[in-house]
Amino acid sequence: MSELDPKFPGQQPEAQPAGETGSQAEVDEIMKKYDRESNVRIWEGAPKMIIRFVMAAFMLLMIYMNMWAKWSGQIRCCVFLGCLVPFCFLIYPIKKGDVRVNHMPWYDIILAIVGAVPFFYYVIKFEKIVNMGMNIGTLEKIMAVIGVLVIFECCRRSVGIPILCVVGFFICYTLFISGKSMKFMLYNLFYANDMGMLSTPISVCSTFIVLFLLFGSFLEATGISNFFIDCANALVGWASGGPAKVAVVSSALCGMVSGSSVGNTVTTGSVTIPMMKRTGYPGEFAGAVEAAASTGGQIMPPIMGAAAFIMAEMTKTDYSKIIVRAILPACLYFTGIFLMVHFTAKKLGLKGLDKETLPKWKKLLPKIYMLVPLVALVVMIVNGQTLAKSACIASLLCIAVSLVNKDNRMTPMGLVKALEGGSKNTISIAMACAVAGMIGGCITMTGLAAKLITSVVKLSNGHLIIALFLTMLCCIILGMGVPTTANYVIMASTCAPILISGMKVDVLAANLFVFYFGIVADITPPVALAAYAGAAIAKSNPMKTAFNATKLAIAAFIIPYIFVYNNVLIFVGDFTIFDAVLAVATCFLGMYGISIGLTGFFKAETPIWERILFLAGGFCMIVPGWTTDLIGLGLLAAAIALNMLRAKKAAPKAAA
Repeated sequence: MSELDPKFPGQQPEAQPAGETGSQAEVDEIMKKYDRESNVRIWEGAPKMIIRFVMAAFMLLMIYMNMWAKWSGQIRCCVFLGCLVPFCFLIYPIKKGDVRVNHMPWYDIILAIVGAVPFFYYVIKFEKIVNMGMNIGTLEKIMAVIGVLVIFECCRRSVGIPILCVVGFFICYTLFISGKSMKFMLYNLFYANDMGMLSTPISVCSTFIVLFLLFGSFLEATGISNFFIDCANALVGWASGGPAKVAVVSSALCGMVSGSSVGNTVTTGSVTIPMMKRTGYPGEFAGAVEAAASTGGQIMPPIMGAAAFIMAEMTKTDYSKIIVRAILPACLYFTGIFLMVHFTAKKLGLKGLDKETLPKWKKLLPKIYMLVPLVALVVMIVNGQTLAKSACIASLLCIAVSLVNKDNRMTPMGLVKALEGGSKNTISIAMACAVAGMIGGCITMTGLAAKLITSVVKLSNGHLIIALFLTMLCCIILGMGVPTTANYVIMASTCAPILISGMKVDVLAANLFVFYFGIVADITPPVALAAYAGAAIAKSNPMKTAFNATKLAIAAFIIPYIFVYNNVLIFVGDFTIFDAVLAVATCFLGMYGISIGLTGFFKAETPIWERILFLAGGFCMIVPGWTTDLIGLGLLAAAIALNMLRAKKAAPKAAA
């Protein structure tokens, strides 16, 4: 990134003190530090081209497998993983910082070859293994051990250690506490199709997610991210504290097709964070805004970091219903961040960017065709087309869109690069899904879910609010450092049953609840990877940035409780249009009051007692019920009137 990015006009270089933000090289280092997917080998020349075409061919195989092949589920999953294991060793070195060009050590070559063998052995000997049932032989045990260990190593390289700590705990529990035999565990982890490595997570990944990652790669090739950022600039860049609002809007738009909070933070933050600092926001706040908004992109339909597809399978709910029911909580989340940014800008007296230098709508509207693939995707799914077919057609529409856009026209080599990008993006998610499936398998084998349910119900003494709080803590702890898709699988396997079976919470409400709190682990101290990435770009204190991000994302800590108690927010249950409108209006008013209370500013700065009024009124508005709504409305009205009166009295003094 250049010192002044031409995509963001109105920047004032003289207002940027030296050393406040990172160069492109520093941003790349940040990605390598916080995002495992950025720690890749360097291939050049012929090796690079060979790997590119092989990975592109893999993606074509995935299209064939999902559109036309009639293979069984186990064969599909094994072909999928058997191809990705060598790719993982080709792309990810054994440790960070390996910058040798065209270098792959001998042991990685052996691991790449040997690691694929168990999966293709399963494919070749499929009928024999199925007929064996649980009475697998010595060779099958060896293959299972190799397969499990290789997946662990691939996951360590592409995802990180935290998720391996979780699966390690559950495997130890299965063997040493639950007392299951090694043979029993190996069969269920490697060969069974209803639990373990080949269960729902990897099944969904090899069918739906892989094609949606391909769609995301093609969509990115059209230049839609730049279009989103331009639209965000034109929409809110001129307002008070405009760059921060641009960060919120652009991260919501870009993040909805992204599967990485850290990746989204660094990608959009490398531009928006310097802009925010130039406008006058403190570094800790600028990094926090980007981290909170980018993390929120994971809960924004229609993609939701690819977790929406697994949620549809695990809850037995149509994907189209998932995205409809998730939209209002996501909007409330971003409303909360937007309002916090707005009142902070007012408090600091920050201005927006010069309207004359911002992108003009008359130039942006002719590019509205770039949204065609995304809109078509949602329309096809809502109208009953299969997810695989919808993703493939939407990808073809991306190619057509790129041909219209002369700045991002897709050439034949660009097509190959997009296919390669889809394959690369699949590796880490597939490995995380395979490991997450093993976690779910251990929980099923040992009956641990029932024990967790009993424990939480006992601790909560039957009180839902206590059970929700305990579940929230579990989700935040288990979600630390885990990617979005695997994060949801772990939460759905371990925490959601606590609420569904133990506390009789609606299935979708419980799954969204645990998904939200698993995701906010990315900005919640002490392991707040997205916040730390934002802090690294802003050159700010990481822990202060993380606490600011947590405060900005306050909606993510409130809204899930509300839609558990009031399912109208996720459009579940019996309700009227009036009920839905009332729920939306009161929640938005509640977020308004809470934002003022947390920032300490409305028309004038608010003393502590007035902030308490705003916070109390906001919380009452969000809690469902006529009584709390009326109390909240009264408190907010009193707080607003008092604040406006003080601001009016202070105005003549300021003028004098």
